[in-house]
Amino acid sequence: MRYNQVLPATFLARPNRFVAEVLLPDGKQIVCHVKNTGRCRELLIPGVRVWLERSENPARKTAYDLIAVEKGTRLINMDAQAPNRVFREWAESCGVFGRDVSVRPEYRYGESRLDFCLTTENGLHLIEVKGVTLEDHGHARFPDAPTERGVRHIRELQRAVENGIDATLFFVIQMENIQSLRPNDETHPAFGAAMREAAAAGVRMMAWDCTTAPDMLTICRQVPVVL
Repeated sequence: MRYNQVLPATFLARPNRFVAEVLLPDGKQIVCHVKNTGRCRELLIPGVRVWLERSENPARKTAYDLIAVEKGTRLINMDAQAPNRVFREWAESCGVFGRDVSVRPEYRYGESRLDFCLTTENGLHLIEVKGVTLEDHGHARFPDAPTERGVRHIRELQRAVENGIDATLFFVIQMENIQSLRPNDETHPAFGAAMREAAAAGVRMMAWDCTTAPDMLTICRQVPVVL
């Protein structure tokens, strides 16, 4: 998955969850759109280097989207739309879900709209994708804020498995060299409890980290999910 017209900037402030104030290399201060409405407090710290993509829509109020941030020596993609985009590209050719996989996005099941339904040689396979930007000493954590919607998605995956349909909760870790993924029980205990119950019922838990560059994100390597 690639971006176009990417440039660095310095993060200054985040007046609200939708926009950020940044300083461009030429010294101009602008307001840009933040492509992640999560808290990201450990990432968006005044003075850090961020990466912007120029919008192709000249009518937009903000000319740039904030898509990535440097945390020390680690580049973290924080574009909330990227995990689904990169998963769809990867799932069709990775071989992890079998051969001749077709991918259907936004599949209605039960009371939820899940991210994907794969048609595989073994039948339907429901996928809910979660993008991960929270890192702690080389380990990824999810979620970074309470998510009742996320718990509901896990329950739907569990119901699917109980009805004989394959289902996976798939974490796209938007950074490199991660040792494991763990539920963030301190932030949202119910999410971790739902993960453990669903895993016991047969829902697959998968996490892959990504090769990152300012203009690119690629699913790279499977990492353990520690419940």
